[in-house]
Amino acid sequence: MTSERARDVEPFERARRTYLEVRAEAAVRALEQNGFRAHLVPSGEAAARAVLEMIGEGACVGLGGSLTLRQLGLPALLEARGVRMAQHWKAGLSPEEGLRVRREQLTADVFLTSVNAVTLQGELISVDGIGNRVAATIFGPGRVIVVAGANKVVRDVSEGLARVRNVAAPINALRLGVPTPCAELGYCTDCRRPERICRVVTIIERKPALTDLTVLLVPEELGI
Repeated sequence: MTSERARDVEPFERARRTYLEVRAEAAVRALEQNGFRAHLVPSGEAAARAVLEMIGEGACVGLGGSLTLRQLGLPALLEARGVRMAQHWKAGLSPEEGLRVRREQLTADVFLTSVNAVTLQGELISVDGIGNRVAATIFGPGRVIVVAGANKVVRDVSEGLARVRNVAAPINALRLGVPTPCAELGYCTDCRRPERICRVVTIIERKPALTDLTVLLVPEELGI
């Protein structure tokens, strides 16, 4: 029975992988047309290696609040290399220290982050509660590297915003223990609670003129 199930699952896994690759390749082409430096990397492990290769010794590296980066093990890999990291979600930071680190990320040598959606028209969509992640993605750091799984590839901005509000935001609110309506209902409503985590929306339509921004797309499911 186990072998029969494996035979049933294997074609599905191959098809799913091909589906993610096709969408990621199309998104990379669109990003390049919009001026971004974009690459399709074959795996999360390959993406982590590529990131490390782009970071010089002694660099100050800012890390956005990204589950993708943690899934790839990048904080530990960077720490092992001895780089100076600015990560505001490090355990034990006081609110004042967290604010200081967020500001430090804005002028880091390299800022690592993910986005909430990548469109097939070559746009990057992000939604933040504070805005430090999107601010550092747009301007400030010496270099910005975005890593995203192909599960975040969407057809257009409308589909991307719907994905953020009805998938990413509810799951993140549940993960963070934030009592928002979307955490309770599983979909977006007119949230007016002080705990609201969706406060700043950015749509980067073209590579910002003065920002060295690279996008690495992985044909896997990474992040939320």
